[in-house]
Amino acid sequence: MTTVPAAPPLTADARRVVTAATVGFTLMFAVWVMFAIVGLPIRKQLGLTDAQFTLLTAIPVLTGSLLRLPAGIWADRYGGKAVFLITTVVTALFSLALAWADGYTTLLVLALGVGLAGVSFAVGNAWIAQWVPVARQGLALGTFGAGNAGASITKLLAPLMITLVPAGLLIPGGWHFVPFVFGLALLLCAALTARLTPADQSTPTGRTLSDWLRPLARAQVWRFGLYYVVFFGAYVACSLFLPKYYVDHYGVPLAQAGLLTALFIFPASLLRPLGGYLSDRFGPRAVTTVAFGVMLAGLLPLLRDLNVTTFMLLTTVIGVGMGVGKASTYTLVAQWNPGQMGVVGGLVGLLGGLGGFILPLAFAALKPTLGAQSAFVTLFALTALSTVVFVANMVRLKVLGRVPDFA
Repeated sequence: MTTVPAAPPLTADARRVVTAATVGFTLMFAVWVMFAIVGLPIRKQLGLTDAQFTLLTAIPVLTGSLLRLPAGIWADRYGGKAVFLITTVVTALFSLALAWADGYTTLLVLALGVGLAGVSFAVGNAWIAQWVPVARQGLALGTFGAGNAGASITKLLAPLMITLVPAGLLIPGGWHFVPFVFGLALLLCAALTARLTPADQSTPTGRTLSDWLRPLARAQVWRFGLYYVVFFGAYVACSLFLPKYYVDHYGVPLAQAGLLTALFIFPASLLRPLGGYLSDRFGPRAVTTVAFGVMLAGLLPLLRDLNVTTFMLLTTVIGVGMGVGKASTYTLVAQWNPGQMGVVGGLVGLLGGLGGFILPLAFAALKPTLGAQSAFVTLFALTALSTVVFVANMVRLKVLGRVPDFA
């Protein structure tokens, strides 16, 4: 590995933007995946089938994925802070409405609105890129992306909140209490962000919509999206899938299933700043290669049934690869697309998020054919394919002598 020269430290305003975006994204991610936990008592209450349960947990991922591209463009055009605040407030209102919802159809409709939480990733990336120089964006974007750890907030706290407040009080109780608390937390976060972060920098531009969308014609951008399906889409899918898998396959209680899933989420989220730092230091190509290798090593033994302890340890290994790989992939995006983080990062995030929506449905559809390990067979095949594509193109670019343009 070759080292990259260090860049100047961040300004105080840039640090405030990174901090506010990370805190906001952490809360938004907790909301985005909350159906993985609250969906289990809903399943019992409404007598949902596995297909209905899977759809309910996946619907927010669909909304938050499809809108990432337009949200990223809006953040580039109108300012990251403004779009981030609007997204936070609207998501909070849907979450509060969910606290009083009953009936499967109503839940599906509100789940679409709650899914706006996933848009915060594309908006936050664009916001940070507007304040942080390219040579520092690996660590900054990795720190921001560690907000994926918000999923662990849901996995650890939601089971407790469900039992903390019984139904029938003035405030919503049972599973309804979770979206109620999350909605209030988002409103508080929006107020603090509005007060403590600098105003958006005025960046008038004569770009047309076709100018903004032009990078999407490059095959490289879509390859970045494929890698992000592996590192992020599979992460979202596992965050949604694992609690139910632990409950149904190993027979553990919901609270313990949430804890065991959190052990996967922690490295998959908290190692993202490390992945960004290593990418800044040694280059994202080398770091991404290692991340693919770690994931393949963790997935291979999961192709057969294992005891719960071994299973938990291997999912932790997979989380390590995902955490590092998510950061290195977005460092690649930032280095190859300076000034276009909203649109390119939005598309890459869209594709990754769609992976998080499609993969759980694929796990359920393939289970009759592949058995209980269908999820891990699918992930291993997808990761192997992506690794081949990445390595082949990395070798091709090295032969051609192509490097990112930091100008």
